[in-house]
Amino acid sequence: MSGKPRLIYINGRGRMEPVRWLLAAAGVEFEENFVETREQLEKLVKDGELLFQQLPMVEIDGMKMVQTRAILSYIAGKYNLYGKDLKERAWIDMYVEGVTDLMQMVMMLPFSPAEAKAKNLASIEEKATKRYFPVFEKAFKTKMSNMPTIKKFLQPGSARKPPPDENYVATVVSIFNLN
Repeated sequence: MSGKPRLIYINGRGRMEPVRWLLAAAGVEFEENFVETREQLEKLVKDGELLFQQLPMVEIDGMKMVQTRAILSYIAGKYNLYGKDLKERAWIDMYVEGVTDLMQMVMMLPFSPAEAKAKNLASIEEKATKRYFPVFEKAFKTKMSNMPTIKKFLQPGSARKPPPDENYVATVVSIFNLN
């Protein structure tokens, strides 16, 4: 397990997308292996590959890392993106936790029952507008999207995954047995 980091997840955004963004920000190329069936996930679990029997997993520096937050912390530290001191790391952690909270709401929306989608979307929009977006000022978004490595990641044909569609939802439900 040397060379490029290897990302193991379903072929979609989900909990792996922040890892892709961070690797892109660091200018690190990576490989992806997609879990496409319940049987593939069960084999990873049976073989003891997944510490907590769940994805995502990143193979990096001889480790098989799970838990998105741990993966992000490791990558940020490895590529000097985790602040210069304890205070900067605390600020980074607060932003990461805020983004994680927002991402969790957005990530679960496609899995909402049809009759609850409009209500859930309205709740997300309200929280995003009043609580999260004001923190991420327009100047911050512009600065980030103009970084050459991020700009490349945002271009068509990059490793960035599209928003979830019905096929993605069906695949996730099947793999993770969410019925």
